[in-house]
Amino acid sequence: MTFDKQIINFYKSLAHKTINGLAKSVTVMNPYQDSYVLEVSSAFYNKYFNDTYIRKLILGINPGKSGAGVTGVPFTDTKNLQECGFKWSKEESYEPSSKFIYNLISKYDSPKRFYRDFFISNVCPLGFTKQSDKGRTVNINYYDLIESLTATTPFILESLQTQIGFGIDISKVFCLGTTENYWYLKKLNDEHHLFGEVVPLTHPRYIIQYKKKEEERYIDMYLEALTS
Repeated sequence: MTFDKQIINFYKSLAHKTINGLAKSVTVMNPYQDSYVLEVSSAFYNKYFNDTYIRKLILGINPGKSGAGVTGVPFTDTKNLQECGFKWSKEESYEPSSKFIYNLISKYDSPKRFYRDFFISNVCPLGFTKQSDKGRTVNINYYDLIESLTATTPFILESLQTQIGFGIDISKVFCLGTTENYWYLKKLNDEHHLFGEVVPLTHPRYIIQYKKKEEERYIDMYLEALTS
């Protein structure tokens, strides 16, 4: 089965996924329950992954409400989705992390070449939100759900094992985030031996928010790590 068909089947299975045992204040963000999102994201993967190549895996944290939480494609907001040639008829979104990733992709070569070599996903393929004290819907990272990690960890492990089966080079995995996301993934890997090595990279959101003037330097650091 081609890489794209395995991704699409995986996301279709997530469309019906629920995670029991979460705190009552937490809502699971599942973009794949939306048939339009599933249709557009499937077209994206069909364009770039319709083959049987082995790819390296890059893992973010979990979908955010402005990126994969909207488009179904990790680190791809509606702006970059459209720049890849896909029509988007719903409300548009902008995610700073997506901007960094596509600047990286541009310097690497092109989306076609980058996605030939890499598959971007998340440690947890579903996102989480809650209401702030001011009534706004805010993102939650899976590792902030301390009281619920017993619920999310089996789901995370199963999801990673499934994605490895797509055709992933397991000699190393690239982890976006050098603190909590890395610590969690490293511990999980130590216990279950999914990958030969977990390579931490500074998270794009941190770079754009706090190190914007050094973005080119970070892109070069990414390229050196990804191609070494």
